Amino acid sequence: MASDRIFGLVVLFVALGYIASATQIQTSFLADPVGPKAFPILIGAVAALCALVMIVKPDPDPDWPSLATFGALAITIIVLVAYAYALKPLGFIIPTAITAGILSYQISNRPLPSVYSGVGLSVGLFLLFDKVLDLGLFAFPKGWIG
Repeated sequence: MASDRIFGLVVLFVALGYIASATQIQTSFLADPVGPKAFPILIGAVAALCALVMIVKPDPDPDWPSLATFGALAITIIVLVAYAYALKPLGFIIPTAITAGILSYQISNRPLPSVYSGVGLSVGLFLLFDKVLDLGLFAFPKGWIG
């Protein structure tokens, strides 16, 4: 019970810090009526509300995950940080395929379907983001395509 309250308190402080940093976002004179601050503030408010629920009504008998689950979470964090650093030099498709494949493999330990999922998700998201939403992504490293 105490662990839920401590975690709720930590999340509350992080959410309040997130809201405070969101209020510092500079707006240009061409911004939409809602502005760029609204969405981050909304996310912070929802996180703060969830934290308050955890503080006020904690789980009386929380089940902690096994050590293997914490290891899988650590691998996931490492993969996602590496993905963020790999996007700019390697383009979108290659890092996204590798990351999605690794994460898919963590969900179900089947190598071939994980590869198919990674490649399919990578190409599908690229087509959605670049062609439909017109975000101007680079599919591959800039030096590969003339």
